[in-house]
Amino acid sequence: MDDSSWKLADHPKLQKGKVIALVVLDGWGEATPNQYNCIHVAETPTMDSLKKVNPERWRLVRAHGTAVGLPTEDDMGNSEVGHNALGAGRIYAQGAKLVDLALASGRIYEEDGFKYIKDSFETGTLHFIGLLSDGGVHSRLDQLQLLLKGAAERGANRIRVHILTDGRDVLDGSSVGFVETLENDLFQLREKGVDARVASGGGRMYVTMDRYENDWNVVKRGWDAQILGEAPHKFTKAIEAVKKLREELNVNDQYLPPFVIVDEHGKPVGPIVDGDAVVTFNFRADRMVMIAKAFEYKDFDKFDRVRFPDIRYAGMLQYDGELKLPSHYLVSPPEIERTCGEYLVHNGIRTFACSETVKFGHVTFFWNGNRSGYFNEEMEEYVEIPSDSGITFNVKPQMKALEIAEKARDAILSGKFQQVRVNIPNGDMVGHTGDINATILACKAADEAVKIIIDAIEQVGGIYVVTADHGNAEDMVKRNKNGEPLLNKNGKIQILTSHTLQHVSSKQMSRVRYIETIHIFMFYLLFVKIKVPIAIGGPGLAPGVRFRKDVPDGGLANVAATVMNLHGFQAPSDYEPSLIEVVDDNY
Repeated sequence: MDDSSWKLADHPKLQKGKVIALVVLDGWGEATPNQYNCIHVAETPTMDSLKKVNPERWRLVRAHGTAVGLPTEDDMGNSEVGHNALGAGRIYAQGAKLVDLALASGRIYEEDGFKYIKDSFETGTLHFIGLLSDGGVHSRLDQLQLLLKGAAERGANRIRVHILTDGRDVLDGSSVGFVETLENDLFQLREKGVDARVASGGGRMYVTMDRYENDWNVVKRGWDAQILGEAPHKFTKAIEAVKKLREELNVNDQYLPPFVIVDEHGKPVGPIVDGDAVVTFNFRADRMVMIAKAFEYKDFDKFDRVRFPDIRYAGMLQYDGELKLPSHYLVSPPEIERTCGEYLVHNGIRTFACSETVKFGHVTFFWNGNRSGYFNEEMEEYVEIPSDSGITFNVKPQMKALEIAEKARDAILSGKFQQVRVNIPNGDMVGHTGDINATILACKAADEAVKIIIDAIEQVGGIYVVTADHGNAEDMVKRNKNGEPLLNKNGKIQILTSHTLQHVSSKQMSRVRYIETIHIFMFYLLFVKIKVPIAIGGPGLAPGVRFRKDVPDGGLANVAATVMNLHGFQAPSDYEPSLIEVVDDNY
């Protein structure tokens, strides 16, 4: 596109030049108030006031399923697709849906990525590495099953699977059932003459699946087991490994230590060696980038790899489009172009983006359409605050929320930027630990961060937009179809560590005290899945601006056009419609 193609039309009723603070509260959904709703229990006066003071400037939007490009309404949202939608302003087929389409059509076996790994089938081993889960956030078991079958039918005669147990996007302990299913599939392949076995494993938060270079030791533990065949625990069967490690070490699925599978002589059955092919079968990018670097970079220096095998490596998707990482992949990524951020930069909007390490990529890479780097270094500044490492996030549930808010405050008060964009990670990252008390503290810290940012906006006469990317902290227990908490065999509640996708019954809805208008109530009735809030305000917002009532099914993708309007521009015609209107014609 030439420069003229980027030009946005002025909005006829909204002024330019206001500073806009765009705050994403990660994992902050809306659900029935109860003791397991950490957002409700926590002291959150700032967010409470946004909801109560002006109902016409607070509403709910969809952040799951088809609203963010996922296959069905039963697919929970996640941070990656959420930030893609927030930044792109349009709905793209994402992650699981892309892979589903490629598998259903058979196209996955015709593309260059599969042809690349297939060249190793005759003499080498095909290895699959990824999260063994049906959670649908990072991977899906049924997709692995189809790949195993499809690869075997196309000449893979020796297959090894390196499993990473979940317990985060699915119920802790479900790893046992997933391993049993996988072992049965591999047994059936062996009956057809394919040498197929599990080779190694470990828990997702302790082996392989770190992100944003927070802790390279996590990746190293996976490398040692998968490539070197070395781990502190050795078993002859994967199901035995998972059961015994859970029981004897009293660890959950997320933090299962690395193990390798050995034969009757104690020799590892599947280390990755020269001539092999490797596929990381997660479709979500963030927790695969680091292992992809270890597989692809010759000058890698993050840890001693000991051996750097000459292999053919492909990701399920390309995990970083800017870095072209990995260079080979089975399914082509969505081509997200013309994002809101890029348009605004081309139209003179100076932008500041900030978060801590674990969510920094979300307000930069994912927001910008799976693109690393700046659109224009002179117009943008990105600040990453290092996350705590070596501890679980419930140990310090405040995380870096206040530091992020202070950076945002300074950027707002500096007068250098027209947009200040941040992600506050606490609700999501601490919520994933399953620690209810810590998550309550995390929500309190996030609320305090929002106040710091809004106070700065008040000082400069600006506008704030506060929203979220998906749910998590608003419901911390597993529930049955009636919405009642599930109990384990000991009578204790089953903690929910995943993102949320909860049905809200009409009986539960009758107890929601926060709903003050029929308009907002209708949003709940139309869509009973968890939604996330969006609030607008600030002294720079014209009195006549309010949320439209003719977009009841709005989702995260509608936020981009909304933000463009608040900056004084009309959004491109192919964007999802704005959520706001101006009813004061005298403005």
